[in-house]
Amino acid sequence: MRRLFPLLASVMLLVLLWLGLAQNPREIPSPLIGRPVPEIFLPALEGDAVLSHGDLQGEVSLVNVWASWCVSCRAEHPHLLALQQQGVRLVGINYRDERVDALSYLEEFGNPYHHIGWDGDGRAGIEWGVYATPESFLIDKSGIVRYKHIGPLNQALLEQTLLPMIRALQEEG
Repeated sequence: MRRLFPLLASVMLLVLLWLGLAQNPREIPSPLIGRPVPEIFLPALEGDAVLSHGDLQGEVSLVNVWASWCVSCRAEHPHLLALQQQGVRLVGINYRDERVDALSYLEEFGNPYHHIGWDGDGRAGIEWGVYATPESFLIDKSGIVRYKHIGPLNQALLEQTLLPMIRALQEEG
């Protein structure tokens, strides 16, 4: 029996590793799905306004957490501009960034956002359960989180998942 224990332990370890490799790391479950957006009061990236959870009610919104230092954010930025052109309401949360760097980034690449809150210390990111930038959250008209995507948005995701969800939520009464 003592000789079988190492063999059984090794087999169990291999099975666990195999199951772990079969998982999609972008599909981390979010406790926010189906719940109201977290209460936030962030200073605007520019100006004296404030971004609050109340700004995420009344219209379907895509909240995008981004930073000027984020390489993946640069890769997804053209997709955000395309969403803006299609009438999607984008709300940005600038995460752990310097204001001057974020503003320079938007000046260089274009600003797709309707509102941008500045989360310089990352506290709002903690409330939202942000793992890394970029992350996007789809919010319905009632301010309920309906979907979360970790990583950069891409054309396939937009066409197959996000845009159909946005359209369906916009059609809801």
